[in-house]
Amino acid sequence: MKKIFKMEELDCAHCAAKMEAEVNKLDGVSKATISFMTQKLTVDADDEKFDQIMTEVRNVCKKIEPDCRIV
Repeated sequence: MKKIFKMEELDCAHCAAKMEAEVNKLDGVSKATISFMTQKLTVDADDEKFDQIMTEVRNVCKKIEPDCRIV
C-alpha cells in the first residue's frame, strides 16, 4: 500500500534526510521518501501491517525532530 502524508513542523532538510533513511530501514517498508520542500512523506509498505508500520514511522520521526507531526 502506498500513501502520502503531510508533515508539519519539519524544519530541517538534513533531519528529513535522516528520517527518510531510518524509515527505509523499518521492517515492512518497501520505500519511503520525504520531501522537505513539499513537506510530504510517501510510504510504500506492507498492507497487512500498515498501521503498525506508521506508528513506528511516527516514532522514528519524533526521535529525530520532536516537533514534527505526520498528518
